[in-house]
Amino acid sequence: MSRDTLTGSRIRERRLIQGMKQADLARRTEISASYLNLIEHNRRRIGGKLLLSIAAVLDVEASALSEGAEAALLASLREVAAGYPDHAIELDRTEDFAGRFPGWAGLIQGLAARQSSLEQTVVSISDRMTHDPQLAEALHDMLGAVTAIRSTSSILVETDAIETEWQDRFHRNINEDAKRLTESSQALVSYLNSEVSDPQEVTTPQDEIEAFFMRHAYAFDDLEQVADTQGAQDIITTLIAEAVDILVSTSAQAQVSTHLSRYWRDAQLLSSEALMDEISKVGLDPARIAQTCGVDLGCVMRRLASLNGNALTPLLKDAGYTLSEEGLGLVVCDSSGTLTFRKPLSGFALPRFGAACPLWVLYQALSRPMMALREVAELKGREIAYFETLAISTPLTSPQFGAVPLFEAHMLILPLASVNQNETRTRPIGTSCRICPRENCQGRREPSILAGGL
Repeated sequence: MSRDTLTGSRIRERRLIQGMKQADLARRTEISASYLNLIEHNRRRIGGKLLLSIAAVLDVEASALSEGAEAALLASLREVAAGYPDHAIELDRTEDFAGRFPGWAGLIQGLAARQSSLEQTVVSISDRMTHDPQLAEALHDMLGAVTAIRSTSSILVETDAIETEWQDRFHRNINEDAKRLTESSQALVSYLNSEVSDPQEVTTPQDEIEAFFMRHAYAFDDLEQVADTQGAQDIITTLIAEAVDILVSTSAQAQVSTHLSRYWRDAQLLSSEALMDEISKVGLDPARIAQTCGVDLGCVMRRLASLNGNALTPLLKDAGYTLSEEGLGLVVCDSSGTLTFRKPLSGFALPRFGAACPLWVLYQALSRPMMALREVAELKGREIAYFETLAISTPLTSPQFGAVPLFEAHMLILPLASVNQNETRTRPIGTSCRICPRENCQGRREPSILAGGL
């Protein structure tokens, strides 16, 4: 039922909300009750002067009766429904529902937004509780103090005769350890209280690195332009110095310097202009671009991830991708599977630290070096999202007799608008086990904190 044919339903709901009888509304608008009954059941169209009269009696804007719910509200309701594919939700009656019950529709929209926000908070805090080094250090200190108190007190209890001097010494030890335990506990409570207010606060080197690259949108025009090594190093030093508010730790500064040096080397091998020119010719095909430009596939993937999505979109109009300004996502890992570089993508969240989904094609690439792999990944969240994932594992070192080669794997992430299930085989994956809602997954290492919902 189209929007303009639901005017009668909205009139009826507004009338009932105000506790007005049908005969009273008909009398005040100078029409018969039977004609109003036909209008309220959408069997007669209404407009013009009569619509204005009814709106005036009901004390609402005429547009609220004729146009119904806003497009944003309807889109939100359909998005909420898409997150529950197992429920038989009447999507074709979304506008009817929103028009007849605007209050309930708004409540559902608000609750869905609230749930999404709470899920993100739980995921962030859970990730922090699992990997935060400051939290681990505080707990280790507390356990050390408890163990020391337990050991000293057991000596006092289990030993029959202890010299007074030693007894006094043990008492002092217990007192000192108890003070340390108290201070550690207070510090931990203060730390956790502050974390709740801002779960995304930068606290680790990995956080610092990610915040730095996000500030620059993963692209550095100054490094693109400089040609000599010393000039590049000067720019890198300046970039790090200007980000002293983010890059606090020495570890983060060193890692950023390494990443930026590699960025500059990649730009020398494949400039942004040359890359965009190749994309206009062959499309988003990293393998063909690498072959044409004479560079390795990992370099092409890193360069593609540095491009702005708005610049890519005109070149990929009919390719089936849904690119936003953030562009493409990228993940790099070493031979141990540890993520060494991350460029997240909307809808494809990446774990802040290791422990990613073992079903990623990134990890398949590690077991099949030098093979270019492609999979369409299916992520289940509030709604199903599809991504084309391209991966390859390449050696970091030259082969030498008696030496174990080190490999590095890249995974480029491209958001897809839709997937034809009859023609394309998809692989259900997650981001990490702790926040993956999928059931009966053979790759699951631990229960999901979202398994039972929120």
